[in-house]
Amino acid sequence: MPKKKCAKTSGQLTLRQVAIDTYRENVAYMHRECGIYRAEGFQALSKIEVSANGNTILAMLNVVDDDSLVAPGELGLSEQAFEQMKLEAGAPVSVAHAEPPASMEALRKKIAGKRLEAKEFLAIARDIAAHRYSKVELAAFLVAADQAGLDRDEVLYLTQAMTDTGTRLNWHEPLVADKHCIGGIPGNRTSMLVVPIVAAHGMLIPKTSSRAITSPSGTADTMEVLAEVELSPDKLHHIIRHQRGCIGWGGTANLAPVDDVLISVERPLSIDSPGQMVASILSKKLSAGSTHLLIDIPVGPSAKVRHMHQALALRKLFEFVGDRLGIHLEVVITDGRQPIGRGIGPVLEARDVMQVLNNDPDAPDDLRQKALRLAGRVLEFDPDVRGGQGYAIARDILESGRALAKMNDIIESQGRRAQPPTPGELSFEIRTQTAGTVIEIDNYHMARLARFAGAPMDKGAGVDLLKKLGDTVRKGEPLYRIHAEFKSDYDFALRMTEQHGSGYRLGSAEQLPKAYVEF
Repeated sequence: MPKKKCAKTSGQLTLRQVAIDTYRENVAYMHRECGIYRAEGFQALSKIEVSANGNTILAMLNVVDDDSLVAPGELGLSEQAFEQMKLEAGAPVSVAHAEPPASMEALRKKIAGKRLEAKEFLAIARDIAAHRYSKVELAAFLVAADQAGLDRDEVLYLTQAMTDTGTRLNWHEPLVADKHCIGGIPGNRTSMLVVPIVAAHGMLIPKTSSRAITSPSGTADTMEVLAEVELSPDKLHHIIRHQRGCIGWGGTANLAPVDDVLISVERPLSIDSPGQMVASILSKKLSAGSTHLLIDIPVGPSAKVRHMHQALALRKLFEFVGDRLGIHLEVVITDGRQPIGRGIGPVLEARDVMQVLNNDPDAPDDLRQKALRLAGRVLEFDPDVRGGQGYAIARDILESGRALAKMNDIIESQGRRAQPPTPGELSFEIRTQTAGTVIEIDNYHMARLARFAGAPMDKGAGVDLLKKLGDTVRKGEPLYRIHAEFKSDYDFALRMTEQHGSGYRLGSAEQLPKAYVEF
């Protein structure tokens, strides 16, 4: 058969939207038989510059051989790249080779293990924000920063660079509060309790939360069970101004976009260096306009931070960077020995939160107590609240029903779900083969098990804990219940428990690990 020729050789192609989500990476698709592809000497996975009407984006080129995906006279763009072009399908676009990132010399310097200055981090951040880095180059930067390490000044420079390359909100108020947990503890939905308590007190707490990447649920995933979380910037501002708080997804606000790009590469590589973590968290909070921030560092045998000396070193790093960037920052070290609450997965976590807000006697007490202590510390940012009085005020707001009323107002403002999802109908219980006291619950194992069951994509999937640390268990009693919405996920989760065990360890009460708690 004769080869198909590109219909256009003038340097322009017809734009086509390709319905592929490439997650934080601009990807372009060009047919192998396109004349421009051959004439310009493009290669697969090279970076190209796409221009039209004064708008230019950079994209990674994929070469295709299927006319039904992209014809020889077309340029396909992935969903993210197409949205950035702000053009209708069928519009003419120009294509050219992209210039190498100006910051490549700084990247090579970091790969060699050398220290970078503020201007070099800013150059790297600008190129990442402009999508000039491929995933391979991003991985090289993250691995180099992880292996060579970032000193405290470098963490400061990276935080400032990531903040300066995105939108920074200004609420024109002297006190804008927030709290953040460094993660690693399933079911830890304290933000959904802290926000309504603090907002009911009258303090501004604009909580722009994340979705899960490797965990069974992020705060935004759990809140989405109850209300809409994908809010436009205008609606977000309106809700926060009227309700003094919100619990929305931060992906629509362009806050520290470099961090989102880095996370998309960092998480699959399981890279979570202290310096990168601090820069990631603080750049988001500064961009959101926070002036006062409470950081929660859980410590436990299967938590992200496993030893007290690591927690203290991380606290010092947070305090150093926060002080230099003008944010009032406090760090608390909390119990990370086990999941918080009973539910792991969006629906089950939302149930726990609403039980606490409703003052239900069956509400998980560990979630209630931790949320009250964190809320109390945030309330003490208020100069009118005496030190040590925050917990009592938070408890009064919760027990009086004011926190529930505020949460309902926030839910209504964001858009209440008419028919909230329910726990997955396919379920099975994991029972113990021996008697004893629960002395260990593996956080990582339980989070992974909930994901195998389908969380967070399937809102009703997850794990319902029936026993916690210190509980006495008789032989044959259930430890937890797994919920799934689809048979394939049900089978995956069941197979995991058969191959890797329950994630629980029984022993005597004297064997319980010590909790490092500092409030």
